Amino acid sequence: MGTGTGSDRGTGFGHGADAAVGERRHLVGLAYRMLGSVAEAEDAVQEAYARWYAQAPERRAAIASPGAWLTTVLSRVCLDVLGSARVRRESYVGEWLPEPLPDTAEWAVGAGRAADPADRITLDESVGMAFLVVLESMTPAERVVFVLHDVFRYPFPEIAAIVDRTPAACRQLATSARRRIGAAPAPAAGSAVVVREFRQAWEAKDIGALVGLLDPSAVMVADGGGLVSAVVRPVEGGERIARYLAQMAEWAPGLVLLERTVNGRPGLVARRDGATATVAALDVVEGRITRIWAVRNPEKLGLWTAA
Repeated sequence: MGTGTGSDRGTGFGHGADAAVGERRHLVGLAYRMLGSVAEAEDAVQEAYARWYAQAPERRAAIASPGAWLTTVLSRVCLDVLGSARVRRESYVGEWLPEPLPDTAEWAVGAGRAADPADRITLDESVGMAFLVVLESMTPAERVVFVLHDVFRYPFPEIAAIVDRTPAACRQLATSARRRIGAAPAPAAGSAVVVREFRQAWEAKDIGALVGLLDPSAVMVADGGGLVSAVVRPVEGGERIARYLAQMAEWAPGLVLLERTVNGRPGLVARRDGATATVAALDVVEGRITRIWAVRNPEKLGLWTAA
């Protein structure tokens, strides 16, 4: 699961501005996993760089590892953002889902977003929607410590200095986080075939075929953010989901379904009148879809304008 060794960060780049700039992709990927939002991740990274460049040049030059300094500052910024996000999400309309990621080759330039490849987040199992949803259930401290240690392989003594806790306390937080992660399903082989059959059944409004592809206890969660129509509560049960999707096809004529990579796994994108309306991440277990996460909030679909 790891995407790099924490103690290696900031080495091999040299010192000064070049070393700091060279850390950007690592920092964006770290912040996205901590926050579940590309927009918030970019803001957090920008804040970390603002603090870096706010220092006098001689002070920056004296920092042995710009990467370690930036990671420390970024992690503390993310802790603060996570704390305030928990309050904001209590008033969020409907379910809150992480911002979905396209394949890096299809990363589009959304409003106000840069096209710099350094902003593109490496897709691996640590950005799977199921994984990110479980991360959302953690406390801010659990999430930051877990991402730093289990995903990015930072040692506990380094993490302790970052989050201002003892190494022992960080180990306990990581252990608690792992208990939650243990419930997250692993990627399933052959899921692309299931997703394709699901798309075809949806397009045909074939309720029987949809039911056959959905686990009887499947759950669908939609995130409209109060900006577009979406079910406010999860839809539970394969048959109920199948009937809801068939009705949706009736309500939205002209909907075009595309098979796309969503957070590193096979998913679906629904477009209408040339615009991306929904990005759906799916979990497939033993040949059946067990979870559907449908992101409809347009504020979370900026990267999908060219889907």
